[in-house]
Amino acid sequence: MSEFCSVSQQDGIAIITINRPEVMNSLHPPANFELEAAVNAFEANASARVAIFTGAGEKAFSAGNDLKYTAAGHKIEVPESGFGGLTKNFGRKKPVIAAVNGVALGGGFEIALACDLIIASENAVFGLPEPKVGLAALAGGLNRLPRQIGLKQALGMILTGRHVSAVEGKELGFVNEVVAAGGALESAIEWAKIIAANSPQSIRTSLDVVKRSLDVASLEEGINAHYDSVDDLRKGPDAVEGPLAFAEKRRPNWSA
Repeated sequence: MSEFCSVSQQDGIAIITINRPEVMNSLHPPANFELEAAVNAFEANASARVAIFTGAGEKAFSAGNDLKYTAAGHKIEVPESGFGGLTKNFGRKKPVIAAVNGVALGGGFEIALACDLIIASENAVFGLPEPKVGLAALAGGLNRLPRQIGLKQALGMILTGRHVSAVEGKELGFVNEVVAAGGALESAIEWAKIIAANSPQSIRTSLDVVKRSLDVASLEEGINAHYDSVDDLRKGPDAVEGPLAFAEKRRPNWSA
């Protein structure tokens, strides 16, 4: 049983909720390790095609590292898969959506950046304020944000530690959709349903090629690289079932 997060599933969508609303869903080591277990269980569950990360309550997605817990003398421990079980989880194959329902600061923003999509309520607030407390965003924020919005805009956020609204986040390019307050999870579920209706193997292949292509500077090298996931897709049943279902004007029966 998990104490600091909850997991539910509906229609092939796993919803992972950080459950520490009394501290703005900030994370301490026990919560981090519970979230890692939840992410691993999602990856291993053949019936779950998309995951949604969100925070309990209406105020916070996650305020990041629990600084009060750390200041009390507790040891800082993070699982090998990183903050929230996501920021260093480079072997993840299934899509994850962040439903940001409030504050997403520091490590909370880094978790959101590690997700594949970000759906934000209009009251969401993003930022990497670590320099204000003598720290740095070393759970991927310093690496992911410049890749997602460009160097100058990223440094403008990183060096000042300023907060960014959901609307500005969409303008900068790291937010996919802004919805009314309280509606982030509902909208994320709708996005997840659309993704889950597609071929799971096609989705896994697409994620693999996009992420691995970003590891190389050359477009030509990225396109011409060999991807095992592409081989598996071409030899797999979905590549047969998809065109057949289209020709027969029916919904495809995808493999797991």
